Amino acid sequence: MKKFVIIFLLYTVALFAQSNGNTGLAFLKYGFDARNIAMGDLGVVSKDYALSAYYNPALVTNFLHAQIMFSHSQLIQDVSSEIIAADFSLFQLPFIFSINTTTIPDIEVRTNPGEPLSTFNAHYFWGSISTGVHITNRLSAGLTIKYLYENIFSDEAYGFGFDFGLFYEDLIDNLNIGASLRNIGSMNQLREQKTKLPIDLRIGASYDFQASVINSDIFIQTGYQGYTETGDNHFHFGTEIFYNKVFAVRAGYMTGYESKGLTTGAGIVWGPLAFDYAFVPFDYGLGNTHTISVTYNFL
Repeated sequence: MKKFVIIFLLYTVALFAQSNGNTGLAFLKYGFDARNIAMGDLGVVSKDYALSAYYNPALVTNFLHAQIMFSHSQLIQDVSSEIIAADFSLFQLPFIFSINTTTIPDIEVRTNPGEPLSTFNAHYFWGSISTGVHITNRLSAGLTIKYLYENIFSDEAYGFGFDFGLFYEDLIDNLNIGASLRNIGSMNQLREQKTKLPIDLRIGASYDFQASVINSDIFIQTGYQGYTETGDNHFHFGTEIFYNKVFAVRAGYMTGYESKGLTTGAGIVWGPLAFDYAFVPFDYGLGNTHTISVTYNFL
């Protein structure tokens, strides 16, 4: 039987981080919530959305009502990702449950140059549960436990990851700060070696205020993100103008990436429903990414 040489074009390197590090599971580096992605994909201080716990589990303590959320991302090179999240209360504690699937399609199998012998898809999955507690009236802490799975050709691996977060509300009026340490854990062996998780540290601050002259709420956030294994450092900036509590426009910027930086998006609130969209252009002909999120609030 011929030995197949699998040429796995690492779409995720260009897609998620563009770094020269040695970690895997690059889909964990990408955001999944259209609102946060549109504002620079920081997330660590953006409360009131179920997927905020993906960035900082301490934010789970700030939900005022039950919520369910679905998000779809169409990424470069036809990579697609879907996530569903819901928050609820149990034993007088808040919880957020979420699951994600990400697929990289049409990876080619070759023995020689020319037409591929066949193609296959790479599949990634995580399921998580987050909870948190108030340490004081303003300071909260949170924890996320994630089950992780990857399947590439005939090889598969699984493992667990943990996220830890802190959030301090109203350090001064309307100024919030937050921090999280994400993806601490391990995977079992994928063929010859274990996949390292992309551990990242995020620290951020946000400020919101009302601009009555334009009948809008203004939200501004900024922060730092660093990957501990690869030494990559990024700074995030984002803002949102929420007009009449109905329509939002958003923009952001991320530093330290070779092929992306600018982020934009918009959102509409219609009763208990919220629709959000994010657009991130990539350089070097890689294409663009589009994320759509739909949220239902049980008011």
